[in-house]
Amino acid sequence: MEFHRIAVLGAGVIGASWTALFAASGREVVVADPGEGAEEKLYGFVEAAAPTLQALGWERAGDTGRIRFVTKAAEAAEGADFIQENAPERLEVKHRLFAEISPVLKKEAILASSSSGLKLSDMATGLPDAGGLILAHPFNPPHLIPLVELLGTQATRAGVLDRAEAFYTSLGKTCVRLNREVTGHIANRLQAAVFREAVHLALSGVADFAEIEKAMTAGPGLRWSVMGPSTLFHLGGGAAGMEGFLKHLGDPMQSWWEDLGRPDLTPEVRAQIAKGVSAMLAGQSLTDLAAERDAAILAALTGGRLPR
Repeated sequence: MEFHRIAVLGAGVIGASWTALFAASGREVVVADPGEGAEEKLYGFVEAAAPTLQALGWERAGDTGRIRFVTKAAEAAEGADFIQENAPERLEVKHRLFAEISPVLKKEAILASSSSGLKLSDMATGLPDAGGLILAHPFNPPHLIPLVELLGTQATRAGVLDRAEAFYTSLGKTCVRLNREVTGHIANRLQAAVFREAVHLALSGVADFAEIEKAMTAGPGLRWSVMGPSTLFHLGGGAAGMEGFLKHLGDPMQSWWEDLGRPDLTPEVRAQIAKGVSAMLAGQSLTDLAAERDAAILAALTGGRLPR
């Protein structure tokens, strides 16, 4: 089993989720987070995630005996074969963290960043030796959602991405590789585009957030859980495939593109979005919503409809 000892830097939602999965796989996990109450929250998350992980086949899920919590990142990183970094999305914070752990990193250790938006090349400037640094961006929650987006830099050592992909794949992940870096990577840009149009439709009075959510979950969302938009449009073209689709719907699609909204997230717009979503979800707690989300995703995964 490659990567016997793993360090998780940052025990927020993403870091705790990674920890639950890594520990369920039987590996030793050392978690570092200086935040007040971080240790208690971490173990609470691991316990709560155990039934889901057990349903996915991880019999050791919930066993906290493989987890050790520390407050210093260097203490966690020392001796680790694989480091999953989940620090806040600020470049200066990443660089301070890298400066702390660099002196204790094993020569062949892989440092995988969960960063959702920062460019890997910018993060790499904070390391004396960036040969082991890669992007490994998950989708929340990582212990459940299969996707991991992978990218290296010109400094990344040969074989590092292959080893990381093999590791994540062994954990049930579906890995995609970026050919070049771009802000937000792949999946975040796709969902940002959809959310932007949802906001535009709501704020321009086409429909309220509740109706827009139903339109997504009862329509495109169902199809996108099994195939991507390009494949689905290829199917929509009949015998001629994508060529047929573009022949019949290319011009209308172009007109939709030209009419898509471009709302700016001003303070006023943010307030409108928050008010609209609050009205839509009145009476539903975040805990209940998260449980509903996870149960539905788990059902899809265990039913074989989503890739693993």
